[in-house]
Amino acid sequence: MNIDYSNIKPYGDTLNDGAVQLSFTLPVEYSDEAREASRQLAIKMGLDDPQTVYMKDLGVGYTFFVVYGKCSHTVDFTSISVPKVDCKEMDFYEINDFIKKEIGRKITVIAACTGTDAHTVGIDAIMNMKGYAGEYGLERYPQINAYNLGSQVLNEELLARAIELKADAILVSQVVTQKNVHIQNLTRLVELVEAEGIRDRVLLIAGGPRISHELAIELGYDAGFGPGTLPPHVASYIVRELAGRLKKGTE
Repeated sequence: MNIDYSNIKPYGDTLNDGAVQLSFTLPVEYSDEAREASRQLAIKMGLDDPQTVYMKDLGVGYTFFVVYGKCSHTVDFTSISVPKVDCKEMDFYEINDFIKKEIGRKITVIAACTGTDAHTVGIDAIMNMKGYAGEYGLERYPQINAYNLGSQVLNEELLARAIELKADAILVSQVVTQKNVHIQNLTRLVELVEAEGIRDRVLLIAGGPRISHELAIELGYDAGFGPGTLPPHVASYIVRELAGRLKKGTE
């Protein structure tokens, strides 16, 4: 199949048919008028031949919709460049050997879900000894002193513990994103670390479903990891970056 990657569009039943599905909620009562409102909104979004295939009364004047339609727009995939964490991944054993040979001591990593965020699934997958998807968490690594502070940790508390433990890296997980609270919280931590004068001595890493490497860099972090990240991804980056900084410091 020959595909022109400079001019691609959504695919449903046949290539380039533009078929898409979207869902949304409107603050209106469940009714025929509500169905028509969802269709008209889809037209204004640029969809051709929109059809509301499902709607559900959510109660108290709200209705949920699922709409099918055809997108006429295309995108040049060949022109897209996304900033990524540039790091050769290693496995559990390679990472521990790397720490011994290239750093020469155990490293310390501290992690938490900060602010009001109580979702620990992501940070637990990276930190907990049992790990995730067949990969050990950082607590299992003999060459890493890993501390998982859990959820709803104040930025000030996380920083205080990082200073106390002389942490090499601070991992922050953010899941709650309503009204960009994750942006505010992540920015606040950077400000605190800089105010303490230790920004150049610690790696700051952000993670979560709405976190990208590009966003993390913009906020002042060293790296960002999004959905699908596994413990070796994070550990490989940390140890390679620390070793690189150590090498620069001795030159």
